[in-house]
Amino acid sequence: MELLLQVIDIRVNDAVEPMSANPGDVVFSWRLTGDGRAGEWTAYQIQLFDKESSVREGVGAVWNSGKLELQERNATYSGPALESASLYWWRVRVWDREQMSESVPARFGTGLLTHEWRAEWIWSQTEVRCNDYAYFRKELDIRGAIGTARLFVSAHNVANLYLNGIKVGGYATPAPTNPWRRKYYTAYDVTPLLAAGPNCIAAVAHYLGGDGQNYVNGVPGFRLQLHVVYTNGTTECFKTDTTWETIRDVPHRIGTAYQQNRRISAIEDVDAGKLDQGWKRVGFASNPCDKAVLADSRIRSWMMVGQEIPEGEIEELIVPSELYCETVSSEVQKPDSEHRTVRQVFDAGKIVSGWPRLRLAGTAGATVQLRYAEQLDEHGFVKHYVCNEKSDYYYDRYTVGGEGAQVWQPDLSYKAFRYVEVTHHTDRLVPGKDLWIASAHTAMTGRGSFRCSNELLNGMAEACTQTLKNNTLGQATDCPHREQAQYLADVDLQAETLLYNFDARPILTKTLIDFADGQLEDGSFPYVYPTNFDNPAFHKQIPEWDLHYCTLLWKTYYAYGDKRIIAACFDTAKRMVHHYWARLDEKTGLVPADRPWHISDWPYSTVQQKSPFLTVQNIKLVQAIEAMADMAVVLDKPTEAQSFERMAGKLRGSIVDALFDREIGLFRDGFQSPNYHQGVNGLAVYAGLVPEEEVSKALETIAEMKWESRTVLSLPLLRALFEGGKQEKAYRMIASPDYPGWGYMIRSGAKTMWEGWDDINSHCHAWNSYPLRLLQEYVAGIRQLSLGFRDVELRPYMPDDLTFAEATVTTVYGELFLRWERQCEDKVQLRVHVSIPIGMAGRLIIEPGLGALASRIEESGEAIWMGGEPYEGVASITSCVWNGNTVEIGLKSGRYDFAFIPESYK
Repeated sequence: MELLLQVIDIRVNDAVEPMSANPGDVVFSWRLTGDGRAGEWTAYQIQLFDKESSVREGVGAVWNSGKLELQERNATYSGPALESASLYWWRVRVWDREQMSESVPARFGTGLLTHEWRAEWIWSQTEVRCNDYAYFRKELDIRGAIGTARLFVSAHNVANLYLNGIKVGGYATPAPTNPWRRKYYTAYDVTPLLAAGPNCIAAVAHYLGGDGQNYVNGVPGFRLQLHVVYTNGTTECFKTDTTWETIRDVPHRIGTAYQQNRRISAIEDVDAGKLDQGWKRVGFASNPCDKAVLADSRIRSWMMVGQEIPEGEIEELIVPSELYCETVSSEVQKPDSEHRTVRQVFDAGKIVSGWPRLRLAGTAGATVQLRYAEQLDEHGFVKHYVCNEKSDYYYDRYTVGGEGAQVWQPDLSYKAFRYVEVTHHTDRLVPGKDLWIASAHTAMTGRGSFRCSNELLNGMAEACTQTLKNNTLGQATDCPHREQAQYLADVDLQAETLLYNFDARPILTKTLIDFADGQLEDGSFPYVYPTNFDNPAFHKQIPEWDLHYCTLLWKTYYAYGDKRIIAACFDTAKRMVHHYWARLDEKTGLVPADRPWHISDWPYSTVQQKSPFLTVQNIKLVQAIEAMADMAVVLDKPTEAQSFERMAGKLRGSIVDALFDREIGLFRDGFQSPNYHQGVNGLAVYAGLVPEEEVSKALETIAEMKWESRTVLSLPLLRALFEGGKQEKAYRMIASPDYPGWGYMIRSGAKTMWEGWDDINSHCHAWNSYPLRLLQEYVAGIRQLSLGFRDVELRPYMPDDLTFAEATVTTVYGELFLRWERQCEDKVQLRVHVSIPIGMAGRLIIEPGLGALASRIEESGEAIWMGGEPYEGVASITSCVWNGNTVEIGLKSGRYDFAFIPESYK
């Protein structure tokens, strides 16, 4: 029998073979694929094993769910308690109407519970020093043949780990948190890297400690625990303690300057000549070592949590182009000396996050300095800036140690740059031989895309994607260089495109958990988190940003359909909403603008904010309260849902009464403000606050106004226009190559999205990446209709200047694809290609325009509509209805090829 369904992409807690799953919270998931149509599964069965041989033989299951007559794609483990620090293997069987399909077995590992950590936190010395580096090593004896070996490790702030000289794990690990609330650790199966006899574990740990913007100081520390299970069934645990060695004189220079004004990363200045490269292997005895000391005792209170967000990885090694090369007098010699150095400038072709990679074969003591920037100065050299903030310290430096080829990259932190200036070196570096640019970021699977007949829009889509990747750096950052900070409003805007194009659940969940950990006693949040909030420079709040917590929480849940995230964050969101609700003014019923910093739009907003009550803040509070009502329903809290509904209704009435000018038909920027901002009213229309009888007029007005919205308010403005019948206006705003707008950035040569319309701030700012989502959602026409993408609407908008557009959207069921093209050969006026993954249902809607000209509609050559009547019998097409000039076609899963044939060719 032909296989109709295949089980693919099986996951635990939405991760592929995680190694630190919480043994008390395990959820299995999978996707289905197949060549047929209308694929549906009727039942599933999960089997769990504690031995790889058992899963191969299909015997000795730890847990068997039995055949469950359910159409689920998530299954919560409900068997006997799982052991911590253990490996498990599992598989899932799925039945459809005709047969059973079985997945390839996969494994996962459970993590350590906090009380199971026996390892000590250690460091190289007791003094806490900013920008400190500690080199640890330990030789250990493996007594025999190994069955399994699991390694658990953490550091503050980050560490690179090696086992017998081989790097273990990813980069910039662990991801940043507030360690006083939770400290991440990572886990690995290192069975293949160990052998009977002597072995060596080594690590380079880095502590920041500079009261910077995007982390919490904590205290320096390194912690590791290795669990070995021998083939004879005995076990052994190796752990950090004061018997570990630390290198006395480390290659990294201690206390280097911070590269940015925000104090978020340190210069890596490495003298490789200080340390024999064999220090990571057994038998090393070349350099003096000391014994490790116990870290600050306060560190023992940290709650250890397995990291779910993926580690950093190198996505691409770019061979840069050389823009400039000259030989100059050495900085350490007199001008007339024969000793000279080379100055080179390289171009990566686009702004990337990551670092350079060097391969040097020079003389011991030779130095290379690498300076970074987004832009060049008027002389063609790298600017001494980090983004738009001046800095003389945005560089790293390496000194060659010994003879022979040496490979080095400053990978303990992320940099972001397009240009690299190389100085201090005596030899010319050859791109692709001596120098590469490592484009690196948190590992995210990206399958979404957009493409059309307009190259400016294609460039825009690519720029949006690159910008988002650059800004996923252990947290969802605003920009990858100047701040690397996590702002709630920024992440809410980033989420628009992340949710359509990447497996974004881990990064968005982390944002929500981070801010829950950072919530202040009164229920509000710091303006960024994690951060050193006690530092006056970062002791700031933005009330409007706080309110994005609820909308971000809801859209994350809505995309994935997993209510665990709502359950985890509901109380945090409720405290925040009640904080602002308690501040309502009795007379107006509005929340006042009573904080030092309020942002209605950004950057360079033209919203008038000299008002005691701001319209944007109050609308966002309504949106937050309405999200709370919806989430209370999901969690089966009817009393709270009703309470939030009443609150929202009351505030809606107050907003309209106090802020809507009925004579003009628009909202004021604030209470008694003389301004009627386009973006403020776009937000009001999109939020459903404009009185029904005034909506049409308001849409006409804002569509004709000069584009004065900036990044924050342009999103709801464009959504209001697209959904209010003003698609042409909205599309032209996105596609225009002129200032202001995203097209102007691309026309100016940008390969990543800027912070705002002007070429003056950050040139890689993630919140400006939502045009890709709008193109996918409105031009290609892919729109989510129900929880978890169970139902979708496919309603393309076809502007006159496009001959085709196509998009792929990432969903929990798989990739959803649509392409439309017109002016086709073979007498076909319009073709629409659709691919709907198994488990999803769609509704294709062709609105007035080309579809209205068709008198015959075919799917894969078979007529489904002709002569004013639908034809029946095409598999998986559930309906074909002509409403006026609009065609609506109901679809089950599968691939479709529709042809719309006009009257003259019927």
